[in-house]
Amino acid sequence: MQQKGKVVLDLRPTPGNPRNSEGAFLDMKNGRVLFVYSRFIGDSPDDNAYAGIAARYSSDRGDTWTDTDEIIALPEQHDAINIMSVSLLRMTNGDIGLFYLIRRGWHDQRLHLRRSTDEGRTWGEPICCVPGMGNYDTHNDRVIRLSSGRLVNPASYHKMLGNGINDWDSLDMKGTAYFFLSDDDGTTWRQAATSGAIPDSRSATGLQEPGVVELANGTLWSWSRTDMGRQYEMFSWDGGETWSAPAASPFTSPIAPLSMKRIPHNGELLAVWNPIPQYQTRKLENHSWGRTPLVGAFSGDEGKTWERFFAVEREEDRGGCSYTAIHFTEDVLLLAYIAGEPEDGTCLTRLKIRRIELKDLLAEGLPAATTG
Repeated sequence: MQQKGKVVLDLRPTPGNPRNSEGAFLDMKNGRVLFVYSRFIGDSPDDNAYAGIAARYSSDRGDTWTDTDEIIALPEQHDAINIMSVSLLRMTNGDIGLFYLIRRGWHDQRLHLRRSTDEGRTWGEPICCVPGMGNYDTHNDRVIRLSSGRLVNPASYHKMLGNGINDWDSLDMKGTAYFFLSDDDGTTWRQAATSGAIPDSRSATGLQEPGVVELANGTLWSWSRTDMGRQYEMFSWDGGETWSAPAASPFTSPIAPLSMKRIPHNGELLAVWNPIPQYQTRKLENHSWGRTPLVGAFSGDEGKTWERFFAVEREEDRGGCSYTAIHFTEDVLLLAYIAGEPEDGTCLTRLKIRRIELKDLLAEGLPAATTG
């Protein structure tokens, strides 16, 4: 399996900046590409540690990036412990929509939307995308707009087991998939009629970090990471109002997220994930958490079959990679993902952006116009 593209940005942990992690991309009106991500500040890289939202920019379709971070938001602006996990969307009136988690404790972690009317120079007040308080985990590059215009926020809910608002032992790690919908471009949000859970008592994770893609016939396809050796999938035939019961999908996986988007150039689906679970005889670096290799594949039949597999990061590179953001320009695929090399000691602290020419990925024989 051939590795594609080149790493164009490698944000390593440094003293005072112990982690750079999951982000999202957006095309700006001036032709630049905006990349926004979680930048941890201080001494700890833990999920509940102090982190802000930072931005970098590219003026050459992702080949080079600005050298310094522009800090967009910090926890104290929201009376929060931590803010992280970014999604970006262009809103219907042309605003930039910036979504991120505001964590005031494990009892209250919810996605919020801030809008910019001036291409990111200033940001409006946050709108909560989850009506009721609780621990609702929406990961990066997850919020989508349907062909109807509806916005969908997929989240995993984790109930509290104790009273410690920022204590891991107080949180039930078994997740339930919930979906929050907005039909007024993010002004108000409501919970979908049904949710999804794994009844199997062997699963300690349940459904975590769900994502959604809209299929060509309007069906919504959702997937979630589990500890069952596979991503589990759910379907909605009514725009996200109701969902089928969760079931094992074709995607093998460790406890790591899968990312998927439709390619605007030819209508295929692109999925990026870690395809091999941690089976008994497989030897892995402890820091990788089984999240290796990181691969991509294409589907021309709405996810029924997958082909043209390629490596984003190879297993022999001894790193763990996950939380991929996917973005297409006119002729380039940009992938941003958390990575970790042996010297980092974990697969959560280093952020990479890989740039791949679309002509090296799209099926042979496509008309030249479809490749940009």
